Amino acid sequence: MEFSGFDARGYRTVDVRTGYGEWVGKYEDTVEDVMDLALLERLREPEWAAVGRAADLGCGTGRTGQWLRGKGVPAIDGVDLTPEMLALARRRGAHDQLIEADVTATGLDEGAYDLVISSLVDEHLADLAPFYREAWRIAAPKAAFVLVAFHPHFIMTSGMPTHFTNDAGEPVAITTNVHLISDHVSAALAAGWRLAELHEGLIDDAWLAVKPKWERFRNHPISSAYVWRKDG
Repeated sequence: MEFSGFDARGYRTVDVRTGYGEWVGKYEDTVEDVMDLALLERLREPEWAAVGRAADLGCGTGRTGQWLRGKGVPAIDGVDLTPEMLALARRRGAHDQLIEADVTATGLDEGAYDLVISSLVDEHLADLAPFYREAWRIAAPKAAFVLVAFHPHFIMTSGMPTHFTNDAGEPVAITTNVHLISDHVSAALAAGWRLAELHEGLIDDAWLAVKPKWERFRNHPISSAYVWRKDG
């Protein structure tokens, strides 16, 4: 679904590689843990400490990889499109290897990972189907695919794209797409995945403690966490 029909900001828009390359220095000051890591904490599965090898798709600065290390995951490979983000992830040191590639064509080994994880990436993809197929390709039998996504309701209700403020003080949007929950389900099922768990994160007191101006969005869903399973 085209974001332009919901856009309430009218910011200049740049592509993903350009946007994250410019945002990298301030990224971790603006992306709040309640958006993604708090949802991961709520999941009943997978059993993180039982994971042997994980693929972190759209690994960015390494936030998710560091969180996984804290949960006892011993081996993590990261993939990201943006060299500047990978440089920061490399300094963080949470990944065993870092690869510059698209999340729909990672170049990672087929069937090699018992966990595939991706956080806050899907809104930048025009089509979800190749993403779910690539996750399936690199996943081992019985693997989990954990996906944290920007909730379509919030994008549509707020009219707010993924954006950052550049060094000149200009707000800049990064290409944003709207994917309904049914779009995720359709793409995942077509790739072979089975839905095992789904949580939706709401704007609550924890959110308003860091974003008090969002009181008008109280109780609106802003993100979601899916756990898919590769049966067999």
